[in-house]
Amino acid sequence: MRIATWNVNSMRARIDRAVAWLERSDIDVLAVQETKAKDEQFPTARFEEIGYQVAHLGHSQWNGVAIISRVGIEDVELGFPGMPSWGDPPAAEARAIGATCGGVRIWSLYVPNGRTLEDPHLAYKLQWLDALRTAGQDWLAADPQAQIALVGDWNVAPQDDDVWDMAAFEGSTHVSQPERDAFHGVVDAGFADVVRPHTPGAFTYWDYTQLRFPKKQGMRIDFVLASPVLAGRVKTAMIDREERKGKGASDHAPVIVELT
Repeated sequence: MRIATWNVNSMRARIDRAVAWLERSDIDVLAVQETKAKDEQFPTARFEEIGYQVAHLGHSQWNGVAIISRVGIEDVELGFPGMPSWGDPPAAEARAIGATCGGVRIWSLYVPNGRTLEDPHLAYKLQWLDALRTAGQDWLAADPQAQIALVGDWNVAPQDDDVWDMAAFEGSTHVSQPERDAFHGVVDAGFADVVRPHTPGAFTYWDYTQLRFPKKQGMRIDFVLASPVLAGRVKTAMIDREERKGKGASDHAPVIVELT
């Protein structure tokens, strides 16, 4: 079984690339983030034409998450327990969708950006990650044998080697200690980063500006965190850097995990 996560940065803009990538990559389940579409705008039919089912959550042209599966989609859940809200008045954003696919509980997650160290959005981000940690702990306490994958764009670079130059990020979000602590809180709750051991030094995101991609000036902010039983099934993992190339590419690359 092959699971992937990909921040597509607008599914409607990249539907042709997404379908072509699925067809040649032999992916069973694809979690996507930043679909930037309402539910009725998501191009579900294109995936159904090639044998996939779709569960999507989108409220507007911002955010949006989906799970695309050819091994079934069951028990779809929109948002995880305790997930914070944002806005005035506060409302749950389209940042988390869960479903069971081929026996694996997959969560497609788009963690809030944080914006700046002084912005209220950073406090929201930390609350969001803390709520995810609590939810993860509860799921594993209820069933230690549960096969759970927390996948997506975490908007955190948890180690110094997850950015091309730490000096360039001084005073910025994504690398601050509170954000890193919040990320590691989810790890400490029982979810292992199963991609890093197979992709040392690799990045998953390159900004569109200043030729960041050809200069290899990227970040590792997309992750697959697996519960203990699921982590034991991981055969290999990779980051498809080739998909970041060419006209119309997302600024993120797909991340793939192969299970036994």
